[in-house]
Amino acid sequence: MTERRIVPGLRTSHPLGARLPGVYADDDLVQRLTDALDEVLAPVLGVLDSLPAYFDPRLAPDDFVALLAAWVGAEGEVHGAVPAHATRGTAKGLAEQIRQVFGVTPEIEESGGTVWSATALTPLPGAPQPHLTVRLRVPGTESVDEAAVSALVARNRPVHLPFTVQVVAEP
Repeated sequence: MTERRIVPGLRTSHPLGARLPGVYADDDLVQRLTDALDEVLAPVLGVLDSLPAYFDPRLAPDDFVALLAAWVGAEGEVHGAVPAHATRGTAKGLAEQIRQVFGVTPEIEESGGTVWSATALTPLPGAPQPHLTVRLRVPGTESVDEAAVSALVARNRPVHLPFTVQVVAEP
């Protein structure tokens, strides 16, 4: 477990006092002031120097991995969460999340749609009332917790879209 901590005496690779004009090089007060600022800025510069590692869950400190997980809406395993974030809120992304968590590929019906037409007043696709139906066909209804599926759908659907979850027993 690695976490970011305050490191007493951490030195910066870019001291401010060395960058000031020559007239301040021998001024003790200015050098002590810039040393104090260097101590405050050293952790920030350390993070910036290693910024690419912070976005790789295998290299980032544990406390930052938790932040990354919350940032992309990951539940549990963070590896692979960033690509999954690209499809979050879509039927494809929701189906993949349900498949990963419950081991069943759902049937998803949604009311929306898109169409392109060069003809004016072409009827719009989909239903006028938005709705999402997630249906799981399983060997027995006891094999999947419908409340858990509903909770997962509620967290990962578009927020404005009402939904229904159906767990159907297959013979």
